[in-house]
Amino acid sequence: MSVNEEANVNVIVKPNESWIDQESEVLSGVQEVLNQEKVDALICVAGGWAGGNAAAKDLVKNSDLMWKQSVWTSVISAKLASDYLKTGGLLTLTGAKAALEGTPGMIGYGMAKAAVHHLVQSLAAPKSGLPDSATAVAILPVTLDTPMNRKFMPKADTSSWTPLTFVADTLYNWANGKDCPESGSLVQLITANNETELKIA
Repeated sequence: MSVNEEANVNVIVKPNESWIDQESEVLSGVQEVLNQEKVDALICVAGGWAGGNAAAKDLVKNSDLMWKQSVWTSVISAKLASDYLKTGGLLTLTGAKAALEGTPGMIGYGMAKAAVHHLVQSLAAPKSGLPDSATAVAILPVTLDTPMNRKFMPKADTSSWTPLTFVADTLYNWANGKDCPESGSLVQLITANNETELKIA
């Protein structure tokens, strides 16, 4: 939605556009950059968080936002993977450990992340449309150690937050075929006392 100065290339999405229009913008933008070149990995880490139970005034509004941030982006990423991922390439989407069960205090968030889990498992199945031998997995973090989380939760115990460097190193290894889980895996990122372990759901 805004330029990342550290990226080689940016394709900007307008948040007020429809899902179909966003797909068109992203596909044409990526086509312009890659032409017909294939990539080793496609990683979607888009998302956000919003709370609210069934009685919340903003239940539908927050659920709509969660759907746009997690599901729209993941489905567009799946489409990109079908077009641009190499044979044997990696597609990683972002789910959430919390969405492995009910999330009564954050219904929209849990619902959207559970949909991402389903998408990954569908993409791992035969005839999903991904290239041959491609791997589709989801990372399921609890809390990531991001600047925004530190800003909004200044008194939290960050020893249970997963460092972004750990996530980046893990995804880099998987993209290079090192310790990559099997396709369809939902991989929980469990951090305690500043140590992170991977656990298949």
